Amino acid sequence: MYLLLNLNTILKRYLLFSVMNIIKLGAITSTNDYLKELTAGRYVDNFTIVSAEEQTAGRGQMGTGWSAQPGKNLTFSILIRDLITEIQSIFYLNAAVAVSITAALQQTRIDDISIKWPNDILAGNKKLGGILIENNIRANGEIFSIVGIGLNVNQTDFSGLPKATSIALLTGNAVDKEMILTTTAENLRRNVSALLNNGAELIWESYLGQLYKKNKPMMFEKDDQKFMGIIKGVSKNGNLCVQHEDDRLAEYAVKEIQMLY
Repeated sequence: MYLLLNLNTILKRYLLFSVMNIIKLGAITSTNDYLKELTAGRYVDNFTIVSAEEQTAGRGQMGTGWSAQPGKNLTFSILIRDLITEIQSIFYLNAAVAVSITAALQQTRIDDISIKWPNDILAGNKKLGGILIENNIRANGEIFSIVGIGLNVNQTDFSGLPKATSIALLTGNAVDKEMILTTTAENLRRNVSALLNNGAELIWESYLGQLYKKNKPMMFEKDDQKFMGIIKGVSKNGNLCVQHEDDRLAEYAVKEIQMLY
């Protein structure tokens, strides 16, 4: 059975759709690419959403692939403009997106949700979703951000992907995908407003509070060498802060280090 939406949720959805453009598509290569092409040729309203039932060339961080069963999951992108004014503040948007997703997922009563640095959403030790944010700096200095989100919703077969899971597998029920999309978008709109109104530190604290394996010893690998370390946090420029066994604190950029879990 699909989760029933109460009157308050329906009202919130109506208000959200009334102020956001939502473009629904069937099969396309990538919602991020579609939205980038759209903004290159015309004016596009802030918070425009592109959602697709299937991505034939979806991708994750650093060009890795993103594969999802057609029609079962959420793959969508959101345009964020007029937020980032300097390149140094880009990771605040990453944090805002991540906590917007986890807040939406908490409404489905999934336990043990966390954010695996930099942009994976986990339930326990299994991947529930991922984020890809692509920033485009225009000639006038304006920064457009395309926020790509992939969430495993109603897919139940992950053959060959032992670390993947879905909301349906975790709850035992099929879920209304649109409810998850609109709740996430609503959360993000609210968090972007907070970023613009001196609320960045609260979002940052929420992100760090949900960081996967924070303050717990775990194995890492760098340049084919394994070592034990403890995640202490994330720097404001998005680097992972790891305490080594000799108490040395080091920062690592995306793809420079791998967590072994």
